[in-house]
Formats: sequence, C-alpha cells, structure tokens
Amino acid sequence: MAGSNDGIVLEKYSFGMGDRFGRQAKAQLAACMKAAERGATVVPVWNKSNREHTIVGSDPRDTRAAADAAVGELGWTRPYYLDADHINLKTVDRFLAPCDFFTLDVAEAIGRRPKSGSVEAFLGRHHELVGRVEIAGLPQPLTITKDKAFSAAAKYLAAVHEAGEIYRHIAKRKGTGEFVTEVSMDETDSPQTPSELLLILAAIADEGIPIQTIAPKFTGRFNKGVDYVGDVERFEIEFSADLAVIAYAVARYGLAKNLKLSVHSGSDKFSLYKPIRRALGQFDAGVHLKTAGTTWLEELIGLAEAGGEGLALAKEVYAQAFEHQKELCQPYAAVIDIDAAKLPAPAEVARWTSQQYADALRHDRSNPSFNPNLRQLLHVGYKVAAKMHERYTQMVAACEGPISRNVTGNLFDRHIEPLFLRALEAGPVHPEASSAPVSAAPAPVS
Repeated sequence: MAGSNDGIVLEKYSFGMGDRFGRQAKAQLAACMKAAERGATVVPVWNKSNREHTIVGSDPRDTRAAADAAVGELGWTRPYYLDADHINLKTVDRFLAPCDFFTLDVAEAIGRRPKSGSVEAFLGRHHELVGRVEIAGLPQPLTITKDKAFSAAAKYLAAVHEAGEIYRHIAKRKGTGEFVTEVSMDETDSPQTPSELLLILAAIADEGIPIQTIAPKFTGRFNKGVDYVGDVERFEIEFSADLAVIAYAVARYGLAKNLKLSVHSGSDKFSLYKPIRRALGQFDAGVHLKTAGTTWLEELIGLAEAGGEGLALAKEVYAQAFEHQKELCQPYAAVIDIDAAKLPAPAEVARWTSQQYADALRHDRSNPSFNPNLRQLLHVGYKVAAKMHERYTQMVAACEGPISRNVTGNLFDRHIEPLFLRALEAGPVHPEASSAPVSAAPAPVS
C-alpha cells in the first residue's frame, strides 16, 4: 500500500536547513540540539537542490559528509536526513547514494495533458470525488461537480504520474522503505483548493507513492528571505483545510499515517508561525518547514560583525550583487519583490560599520535600519560568493565564531522556538475539537 510505514518514518516535526557552502552544518544542528534540551524533537533535514550544487560547485556527497561530521562532533543521537531537494528524473541519480529524503519536483508537469483515457479511468475508480464530501474539520462539505473533478484531474494527473516514475526509479535503486518521499506541488499558478488536494492525494495513492510530506501551493507570496506577503487569516483557513483533507485522505486511501504538510520557502515567514502553530494544535498534526538561504545571509552578517577583512568581503559581495542584480534576480523573479530605488549604493555601503551592515541585513522588522530589498538581493546573490571560491570559504572559516553564533541564533530564536517549541507547549486540542470548523468566518470550500 502507498501508506505502508515499513522502513524510515519521518518524525512529527522536521526542519529543512539549506547550507549553500557546506560550512554551517554544526551551527545548524546546534539549533536542533537547543530544541532537544527544551524537550522537543525537531529533526534536521539538510536540503540542497541540484541548481545550488551546480552554482557553488559542490556535490551531494559533500553535504552528507558535512552532516555526518556535525552529528558526530556534537553527539546528536536522534534521526537526521539529507534531502535531494527539487529533483526530477534528469537530476536524481547523483543524489541516490548520499540522500535518504527525496523531494520530487513535478511542477513542469502540472497542466500537461495526461494519457488518453486516464482522466476517465481515474474518475471511474473514484466516484467519491464527485458530489458532496464530508470532511471533519471543514466548515462545510466539499461540493465537487463532475466538470470540476475532470478539470482538476486533467491538470494534475500527469504530474502525479511523473512523481510515480521518479519514486519507482529511486526505489528500484535504494529499496522501498529506505527513504522519505515528498511530492512538491507548490510551483504552480494558483493554490490548490481542498477538493484539488484531495484528488491529488487519491492519485498519489493510486500511483503507490508512500509520501510522508506534501508541499502544496499556499495563498500569498513566499518571497525569499523576508516575511510572508498576503492575507494571514486566509492562509490560516487554507492551511487548516489542507490538514483536514490530509487526515481524511490518510484514512480513506491508506496513505502514511504520519503524512504532513511541507512549507517551502518557509524561512523568515514569521507572521505565519503562530497560525501554523494553532492549526497544528487543532489537528495534532506535524509539519516540515523548509529553509535554505536564511543561513547564507547569517554567514554574511557574521562576516560583517567580524570586522576587518570579513566586513570588507561582505561589502564586496553586496557591491557585486548590486552590479549584477538583473542577472541574479531573473531566475527568482516569481519569489522576490525588490524596489531597486531603495537599494543603497555600493559607495554608501562601503562606508558602513559592522553594525550598520548587520542592521540592514538582519531580519529584524523592529529595527528601522532593516532593508528588505537589500536582504532579498543578497539572498539571491550567493552566486557572487560562489565565484570567489576559496577566498570566500576561507574567510568564512576564519570568522567561524560570529558566523556560528548568528546561524544558530537565527534558526532557533526566529524559527524553531516560535513554531515548534510553542506548538509543543500548547499541545493538541481535545480530540472532540478535531471536528470543529477551522474558522468561524465563512470560507469558500470546493
């Protein structure tokens, strides 16, 4: 069955951590250890995409070596994982040996025409997906017309089938139960409705994919390195509805009992952690939060705070990012909003003190010097540092103290503690509450 938990079972709370240059695994793990000291198991998942490896000239085996070394040095005795982030059939093979978590990216297949007759066959197997569907936790039943079901199946079936092909390719080489599978559906034009998510989960079950996390698209903008932009109340309603649909699909289709939502570009989305925490408490659910570039930015802050040559290099990174902003921003156009007029000139930054640089870059909205435009530009500007090769990584090693302090503090204080520890302290609601509406306000359900 798709839901078989024979083999690796991902823990309830997991935290994805990107490490662009492979130097911060120990500082990142220290944040999870601080959570453990507070009684919370938040397992680390080191994630890195093929694109990131290509840009910095690294290999997935390097990420594995860094993670293993950090675990050994700090004495971490709980599980940890290595995520082959956003892979497809063309890129997966180099990740097979070192990784035990695979994020299947099928965004390009969303909307692709499925095989002839597959939509009709799918709906023929799933008569329950047409009509009224009662789901505990939703304010009203799903109402799914035949046309709506057909349209959703036509949009997503090819993507789910591709996910199945990638999963089977991995399983044939690693063995079933030897890795965690996530399906990523977040890079599409609009958020999935509850009925679309239900259909996707039914299709995933049909494909026999034992997913443990799924990444749908949420409403609003998840820009790189800055807070969520959008209607927080609407997000909470959608997030809670997704949790309700997952709980229903697990029981209805035999999916893994620990199946949970994965939030991509989850770093720095501070305004969402409280609503996510409330929803997790209502459904006694887990979550996977994926972060990446936030650690690279803490490297720059640490360099700046080190002063001297470290500060000079941080200023140089900004100057080059400013000069090449068009080419750096183009691949990330859908996930950044930079007002170029509010970017300081490199000549101005060259006169900054360590404190001024750190204040402009650190994500502290209470600080009037914080500049989200500068932060987003530097977030996508790691290619500049990659071109510096050993000159950059050697300086990072020389400034390990302030960098490690900032990396650990950022992940624990701004991410793990407000999301995971407060969720643990709040605890699940009373079991009877799981059938309560997700919001007193009416919400469109389809």
